[in-house]
Amino acid sequence: MPLLVSPAIASGALRSLPQPVLGTSLVLRPWTTADAPVVLSAFSCPDIQRWHVRTMADTDESLAWILGWPVRWDAETDASWAITSGGAVVGQVGLRTISLFEASAQVSYWVLPSARGAGIAWRAARLLSRWCFDTLQLNRLSLLHSTANLASCRVAERASFLLEGTQRKSLQHADGWHDVHVHARLRCDG
Repeated sequence: MPLLVSPAIASGALRSLPQPVLGTSLVLRPWTTADAPVVLSAFSCPDIQRWHVRTMADTDESLAWILGWPVRWDAETDASWAITSGGAVVGQVGLRTISLFEASAQVSYWVLPSARGAGIAWRAARLLSRWCFDTLQLNRLSLLHSTANLASCRVAERASFLLEGTQRKSLQHADGWHDVHVHARLRCDG
């Protein structure tokens, strides 16, 4: 059956672009295999494990995680960038559940414990948002976090993602189901 609306963004629009390097002092760049030790270290952090519900046993798993991102970029489903400061990886920012048809995606992030408190997550989310709206022409970015994750709520607010509401018992974590804040930013928000 024919649809009554056309896709907001044509299929292939993401994969036709090279994954960009964004920023100057805080730089978002594609992951490289040399980043495997940092990724392994990140996923051994209890806070990152808690909110991202995964762990890694060894460098092979971190390499598999890194090598999966170009595949997801090509499939136009997800993307991830290493956040670097002074050349060192300090975190991750990415897009999940990309829908070119609806011109939307979810923003995710984590920051290594040694780099927290410097505004890295919200600055990276804002930098990625600008690229999503200006270059990819997305209409909507959402950011979801457990209501128990107060730091992520502050990141969302600082990155200009407005709180839209709460989804009850929407995300499962190791300690059970969590209510989730839904924040969003639209291209027209500026």
